[in-house]
Amino acid sequence: MLSITGPIAILTWMAMVIAGAVLCRRLRPNQRELSRKIVHIGTGAVVPLAWFFGIPFVVALPVAAVITVVTTINHQWRFIPAVEDVDRNSYGTIAYGIAITTLLLLFWPTRADAVSAGVLVMALGDGLAGLIGRNVASPKWVLFGQTKSSVGTMTMAVVSGLVLIGLARWSGADLSMPTALGIVAMATGLEQLSWSGLDNLSVPLSVGVLWSQLVV
Repeated sequence: MLSITGPIAILTWMAMVIAGAVLCRRLRPNQRELSRKIVHIGTGAVVPLAWFFGIPFVVALPVAAVITVVTTINHQWRFIPAVEDVDRNSYGTIAYGIAITTLLLLFWPTRADAVSAGVLVMALGDGLAGLIGRNVASPKWVLFGQTKSSVGTMTMAVVSGLVLIGLARWSGADLSMPTALGIVAMATGLEQLSWSGLDNLSVPLSVGVLWSQLVV
């Protein structure tokens, strides 16, 4: 029988994340990206929590699919504006949900570490890269209409590396340095190609698949 402790913990965490984003939008209405990044980063913790509490496939996959549908509806109707970024055309939240759902379908629960790798690199690496890159002055360039910066790119690479190393140590996985550097390089490169937020799909899926194939 499934313990209710895990679902309650996850629901409580997500309620706190959404509440934090809504509060941020009210207190700082001119910083629209900040509230969205709170959701982006905070959502990343759900997968490790589900892994820790042993949430089964029959629960994890339908929940992820439903959340993806809800975010798609919210993208269209903006019931919770804090979750969406309204100053640019982005399908990032939808792509993020699709990526998580796909990783669960492919690897949960036998390779929960691969799912966690993909989601955490996207949540922390990309999330912090966006925040820091926007607020720290550094050389910038534009790719496919998206502005990137040297500080943001460096943040993506460094944080992604720390996430992978930390996950390997926590899970006991055998992650070699060449493998870690290769995954980081790929994730950082794909993050540059973020037209309409599609890196939210390409980065976690690629990281998850590579982790599942190269890390034991």
